[in-house]
Amino acid sequence: MGAFAMTTNRPNRTMPRAATRAVLAVAGVAVTGLAIVAPAQADPLWPGGPDVPGVPALIPPGWTPPQLPGTPPPPKQLAPQEQPAVFPANGEVVGAKRAVDVFFRAPIVDRPAAESTIVVTPSTPVAGHFNWVDDSHLQWVPDDYWPRNTGVTVAATGAQSAFKISDAFESVGDAAAHTFSVKIGGDVVRTFPAALGKPGHETPNGTFHVLEKDADVVMDSSTYGVPVDAPEGYRVDVKWATRLTWDGIYVHAAPWSVDQQGNSNVSHGCINLSTTNAKWYYDNVHNGDAVTIVNS
Repeated sequence: MGAFAMTTNRPNRTMPRAATRAVLAVAGVAVTGLAIVAPAQADPLWPGGPDVPGVPALIPPGWTPPQLPGTPPPPKQLAPQEQPAVFPANGEVVGAKRAVDVFFRAPIVDRPAAESTIVVTPSTPVAGHFNWVDDSHLQWVPDDYWPRNTGVTVAATGAQSAFKISDAFESVGDAAAHTFSVKIGGDVVRTFPAALGKPGHETPNGTFHVLEKDADVVMDSSTYGVPVDAPEGYRVDVKWATRLTWDGIYVHAAPWSVDQQGNSNVSHGCINLSTTNAKWYYDNVHNGDAVTIVNS
């Protein structure tokens, strides 16, 4: 008998690749327990991947995540006619004590909720607090004052304003009241006890402008003809000195006259302040700022 070859017909067990991916995707959905409603036209299972007929997208188009527990809802946007009115108005320049005023269109029942809609943002950090004038008028008030030249923005449920604190910094030394007051934009922000020039050495009345500042300066009476060892002579190291005239009138720290400051004038013409008050003035005043002396 001669050799012969036997041929056996076997079923093709190879599954097309697309069908394999479809089976794996469906299996993955079944294992994870995800129940997904697919749109009529399925999206790719991965960005840029091929469409697999009959397999839904894992994240349907237009799906948005649910809001997490405890997450506050976004603030309601009001129509312009419903928005509160905010003052100072946009672009205004105001004094250092000016409060922010918010006028609501209707009386407010939930005051804390209304306060939470007000955001005050100064260019220089400033502490402040809310104050209700009445049920529809809310203020945000600086605890002390706005520093000179501060920019302030206010947002209140859609209404906005951006205003500025004046850079005008003026001081008044009152020899009769024994005080030295400082204004920013016309608002008094500080009033210090002071001692001005005593009889025979009166501080000159008038308006002067700051010429220079020295953290430490030696004052010597011999520079204007009075010997240091004379009864009215002196040579003393002075801190936080702000010069008003070239012939020696300063605003400066004078710890030796603190007991007289606020009740009598004992200096040789300068404006005596405590060390703390003189430093505050030195730190905030600029060259060119005005100082007016009255009742001397």
